[in-house]
Amino acid sequence: MNFNENLEIKRKEAESIVKSFLPEADGYNAKVKEAMDYSVNAGGKRLRPILMKESYKLFGGKDKKVEPFMAAIEMIHNYSLVHDDLPAMDNDELRRGKLTTWKKYDECTAILAGDALLNYAFEVASEAFDLVNDLEGYMEVAKAIKVLSTKAGINGMIGGQAADIEAETCANVTEDMLLFIHKNKTAALIEASMMIGAILGGASPKDVSDMERAAKNIGLAFQIQDDILDITSTQEELGKPIGSDEKNNKLTYVKLHGLEESREQVKALSEEAITILEDIADANRADGSFLMTLVETLINRSK
Repeated sequence: MNFNENLEIKRKEAESIVKSFLPEADGYNAKVKEAMDYSVNAGGKRLRPILMKESYKLFGGKDKKVEPFMAAIEMIHNYSLVHDDLPAMDNDELRRGKLTTWKKYDECTAILAGDALLNYAFEVASEAFDLVNDLEGYMEVAKAIKVLSTKAGINGMIGGQAADIEAETCANVTEDMLLFIHKNKTAALIEASMMIGAILGGASPKDVSDMERAAKNIGLAFQIQDDILDITSTQEELGKPIGSDEKNNKLTYVKLHGLEESREQVKALSEEAITILEDIADANRADGSFLMTLVETLINRSK
């Protein structure tokens, strides 16, 4: 089986897990549940749950306690996209080749669907407590929930989004501010995915810290590549409008450093991340080949 075939199997597995935790669209609040479902099932690579599962396996994880967190991280990721697309933020009408949630329904429903996905993610993640039966397991789940809440919150993704909005009207955006935005808005949930996988797999504090460092590099490289594609790709390839960064007056790494240097930075960040993962895999006598190939593929994607 080649890498792409294996990736598709893992994507479908992650898709099935995420769908199994979504609420039924019934009752007086059916519309918002339907919008939640639409947002999560509008496509996507399921990158974060796959990274979480592969990180979990890297440390010997085998049971199902990771699955509620796989669903939760995807819900949080999709809530952020629903809100990003709103007229008050990026004002985008297409996402993954489909109408964004606010265009499919309305702004109020999209706002509530995003809020619901964020809250429901923690309701789902807490179900992992039911899948452990000793103190060590309870402690691991508690630590994982803390990571999830921190990386999704004001000192993580939301903090990055807030700085991103501030930068749009800031006369002097520095590279330090730009890297803060990228590290938090994009890398934070990738960090959460890989750290949670490691924690639930029984990793040591040092290994969890190393996974966070690798994930930060992956997230930064992923975002810089996204900035590159916003200039060099097409709407058909990306499934969303290109040039949105320019339209929204956003400072990007490409604007600061140009295409060539940006591509070199993507390469350097990805190589460092893979070196960290190789060292961890060797220390744990684990097969991390799929995870490392996945990282290379995602960072160097063309869509």
